[in-house]
Amino acid sequence: MIGNQKYDFKWYICELMSEFLDHINNPSDLRKLNQKDLPKLAKELREFIINIVATKEGHLGASLGVVELTIALHYAFNTPDDLLVWDVGHQAYGHKILTGRKEIFHTNRQLGGISGFPKRSESKYDTYGVGHSSTSISAALGMAIASQLKGDNKHHIAVIGDASIASGMAFEGLNHAGVTNVNLLVILNDNAIGIDPSVGALKQYLTNVKKGTEKQDNIFEALNFDYSGPIDGHDIHKLISELERLKTVQGPKFLHVITTKGKGLKQAEENQVKYHAPGKFDSSTGDLIPKIKTDEPPKFQDVFGYTIVELAKQNKNIVGITPAMPTGSSLKFMMDVMPERAFDVGIAEQHAVTLAAGMSTQGLVVFCNIYSTFLQRAYDQVIHDVALQNLPVIFCLDRAGLVGEDGATHHGVFDLAYLRCIPNLIIFAPRNEIELRNIMYTAQLGLNHPIAIRYPRGNGVTINWKQPFSKIEIGKGVELKKGTSLAVLSIGFISENVTKAIENVHKKEMVGHYDMRFVKPLDEELLHQIFSNYLTVIIVEDGTIIGGFGSAILEFSSQKGYKNPIKCLGIKDEFMEHGTITELHQKLGIDFNGLKDHIESGINLHH
Repeated sequence: MIGNQKYDFKWYICELMSEFLDHINNPSDLRKLNQKDLPKLAKELREFIINIVATKEGHLGASLGVVELTIALHYAFNTPDDLLVWDVGHQAYGHKILTGRKEIFHTNRQLGGISGFPKRSESKYDTYGVGHSSTSISAALGMAIASQLKGDNKHHIAVIGDASIASGMAFEGLNHAGVTNVNLLVILNDNAIGIDPSVGALKQYLTNVKKGTEKQDNIFEALNFDYSGPIDGHDIHKLISELERLKTVQGPKFLHVITTKGKGLKQAEENQVKYHAPGKFDSSTGDLIPKIKTDEPPKFQDVFGYTIVELAKQNKNIVGITPAMPTGSSLKFMMDVMPERAFDVGIAEQHAVTLAAGMSTQGLVVFCNIYSTFLQRAYDQVIHDVALQNLPVIFCLDRAGLVGEDGATHHGVFDLAYLRCIPNLIIFAPRNEIELRNIMYTAQLGLNHPIAIRYPRGNGVTINWKQPFSKIEIGKGVELKKGTSLAVLSIGFISENVTKAIENVHKKEMVGHYDMRFVKPLDEELLHQIFSNYLTVIIVEDGTIIGGFGSAILEFSSQKGYKNPIKCLGIKDEFMEHGTITELHQKLGIDFNGLKDHIESGINLHH
């Protein structure tokens, strides 16, 4: 039993029987094995991950790449007394399986099941909750300092990738750790790729170190770390030997480990970007299972990618920026066509925003594409470097709202609330692909203010989306349906659920529907009409209710003295778990059935 949901384990038992893995329920069982048997265990663990992810989906390549390292860490160290922190957590599937979650691993990322990332409330072996990159060194250093202060004799290990270590926060942690004498081991899992290939000067430095051509002083030794490596991250015996040696070394230590992302599955090794999270695939061949092709609308991110290329061909001042998400954001379309004008800056959201600001001061039209949840990492830069100077940077916030199975660390539900309080910033949410194209077109014409355009993950609703461009009037909402007594106000793509709900209510002629489009500036003229002509107002958003779109309407109503009953629907004051977007909408009552009930209840108040 997980959460409130039962799962059938029968399918798990067949085909997945193994000589060693079957008998491991926690790391103490692992440490009873003879070291010579560990390569066989690694093979079994890889097969287990492949078999389950093939049907249940998830992050594949990263976990396959660290199978030997995962086993070695739990074999050499006395976890959970020794504290192990995984950066980001994409690579932690093997860790979860070896730490008591083997029989429920097939519930990974499903509603009521285990999280796709390490989570403190899930297991004592998950010493730190992660999901965003580059936090492991600071967290493990904090643990190590705490242990030193308390007189505890234990080890603290941070496992971080070559893409994550290039982030500013990782270097802040390294810089501090280097002037301490705490018991900290930083392990660099170097596979030359994050989700997309790693970029930047540090990546080139690490490549040179691996090749033995780097003649400069070792950067990690210069930061006062005891450096060792690089060593083969798939030689489990070498790993254990070096980890045992490092246990005897005092102070901050750094182990450079070379791995192959997707190790053990040919297709995952050869196509590391695709197999980072490949969806369903054939576990025996590794071949992706093609999705049934239908004449469906495009993904919002692809509309962004096609549109920025189209606009950039007409406007030579347009440039694009993304922090390590060229494929996910579809900025790669522009990088392929005009690479000199599209920039992947690595996992560096703060740098991305201020870089955009600098470009903007020189007259470039900058589209800065960052996932909504990751813009949180650059909040000061949005305020201080962009909005305070009123620079017309165009922020395209992909994965806004609920994103599904990646869960609480990745839901983009706070953006409307944390952006709405910033002066000079325009905030727009397109309800479909045509509106996304048109606001991008409008923004590049020149707004004299920065703008945040937030849109959801996945497919939209408009098949014939590539329409001629049309300028959008800033701060103007639209009436989608006229009614008589109850008005529903929505923002962005969630309006589709509202439209379906209204179509199925009794007395739908009483219900009006308005897409406000702009959270800032609000269309006050339209709001005056709504509050004057309707008895009740329902507000629907796929962001946090506190401080978000609904709060903006409530503030307007209060300031203008309206007394209409207002009901706000959206994300409650809690971190939403993982599950499909449909399941999470149902749980919140903002799927079309839930909205239908809310609307009918609102109608019944007056009749």
